[in-house]
Amino acid sequence: MLTGLLRRYALVRSIIDIPNARSSHSVPTPRGGGVAIVIAFIMGLLACMVMGIGQWQALVGVAGAGLLIAVIGFMDDHGHIAARWRLLGHFIAAFWLLYWIGGFPPLDVFGFGIDSVYLLVTFATLYMVWLLNLYNFMDGIDGLASIEAITTTVGIAIIYWLSGFNSLIIFPLLLAFAVVGFLYWNFPPAKIFMGDAGSGFLGITLGALSVQGAWASPKIFWCWVILLGVFIVDATVTLVRRLARGERVYEAHRSHAYQFAARLFKRHLPVTLGVLFINVLWLLPIAVGVALEWLPGLSGVLIAYAPLVVLAVKYRAGQVEAD
Repeated sequence: MLTGLLRRYALVRSIIDIPNARSSHSVPTPRGGGVAIVIAFIMGLLACMVMGIGQWQALVGVAGAGLLIAVIGFMDDHGHIAARWRLLGHFIAAFWLLYWIGGFPPLDVFGFGIDSVYLLVTFATLYMVWLLNLYNFMDGIDGLASIEAITTTVGIAIIYWLSGFNSLIIFPLLLAFAVVGFLYWNFPPAKIFMGDAGSGFLGITLGALSVQGAWASPKIFWCWVILLGVFIVDATVTLVRRLARGERVYEAHRSHAYQFAARLFKRHLPVTLGVLFINVLWLLPIAVGVALEWLPGLSGVLIAYAPLVVLAVKYRAGQVEAD
């Protein structure tokens, strides 16, 4: 219902995404529907707080970081905010979350324990800011960002159940169902787009929930990283290739692998469903293997990412479009 109301609001206020040379769509479409995800999820967190579900520090951290990013994205959807100010807000949101959640736990990397507070906080901050931004980058075709969020959160809820962390299940499922309500309007062909408010909110919230999971067990963090593999690999390969050419990475473009794939298939639906199948049939089983300690965490990440890198290169991630 919220997304439907926001669509009407966007049409009245002419908050429309007009197709241009950098777009992956061809029909003018309202944007900003992701605000419905924000409202629904925050209402769920408030209900949890009232009922005493979950630690209140985590609730404050996740809600505060998400709301700050949603406000920045909402303002950017309605006008324009300089990249440097958006980035400052992103770092503030990451610091806010880490303050309330207690930083980042010690991490094991191929048998080497990393327990330096400064190193861990630096890593966690950069990880969340990158996840936030790459989620914006990857929200370019109908239903893709929604499917990624739903499969990741439902997948991690299954892993929490299998691993005995039942108290952590509620937050990912709240986010999953909030996104399902939006996906009703966003499934190809989309009637409304998520906008920066929604995509940025999803990025920082998924990052926040993954840090919360890391405190339950370091292996859970690696499970999150595996489940988010499609977005992380596509965005990172694209970024590295564009940096190597000396391009301004903050400028709009459509050189991600998923964008090349959408143009190749001339439809968004095959690409969105392809990501759904990769997440469910490839990434989730590997993440479950890591959760059940059949695989070391980082080894699971490398196994999961290897074919994703091949796919990103196959579908020309980061190449100049004219090529």
